Amino acid sequence: MMQSPEPVLKLGRNSMISSNDFRPGLTIEFRQSVWQVVEAMHVKPGKGSAFVQTRLRNLQTSDVLSVNFRAGERIEAANVENRKLVFVYRDFEQLILMDRAGTESFELEAKHFGSDLDLLKEGLEDIAVITHRGKVIRVELPNMVDLEVRETPPNERGNTNSGGGKQALLETGAVIMVPFHVKRGDKIRVDTRTRTYVTRL
Repeated sequence: MMQSPEPVLKLGRNSMISSNDFRPGLTIEFRQSVWQVVEAMHVKPGKGSAFVQTRLRNLQTSDVLSVNFRAGERIEAANVENRKLVFVYRDFEQLILMDRAGTESFELEAKHFGSDLDLLKEGLEDIAVITHRGKVIRVELPNMVDLEVRETPPNERGNTNSGGGKQALLETGAVIMVPFHVKRGDKIRVDTRTRTYVTRL
C-alpha cells in the first residue's frame, strides 16, 4: 500500500537544548524554521559574557545564517527524521520511492526535489528524505550520480586538450557541460551539488 513518509516521523514535543551543546549536524527550531548547525564555536571574550558563535543552514531554503547565542541559552531542538530511500518511478507529479528493504513504498510530490528533478534515475539509492512534524522539509540526492550521455556534439579536431567544454544531454533530461572528449553513450559521474561533470566511467 502506498503511503507518504509522514508515518516514519516520531512525533512528540521537542526538547530544549543548551547552546553549550551545539555541534555540527544538530537541528534546532529558530525563527519559525528548522535549522541545522553547520559550525559552533564557544567564545569567551576578555570582557563581557561568553557566547556561542554559529553558522546555521535552513533545511527548507538552504539559506545560511550567522548567529551568536548566549552561553547556556536554551533553544528548542527540532525533532527530525532522516530516511534514506530508493527512487522507483515517476507517476506524473508524484514520485514513488521505497525503503532499501523493499517493504514500504512512499509517495512524494515532484516539487520536493526542486531543480534536482532532472538528475533522478530509476533505481537511484540513498535519497535523503527529511521530515519534521509530519511534513517533508527537505530532499537531498546523493552527492554523486552516474548517468549516460544521450546527446552531445561530436568532438572537433584540436579541441581534445583545450579548455572549456560542450553541452551534453543526459539520460534523465539534465543538460550539463562536459569535456570535449566525452561522446554519446558514455557513462559519466555528476556532482549533484554543483551539477558538474566529475569523470568518465
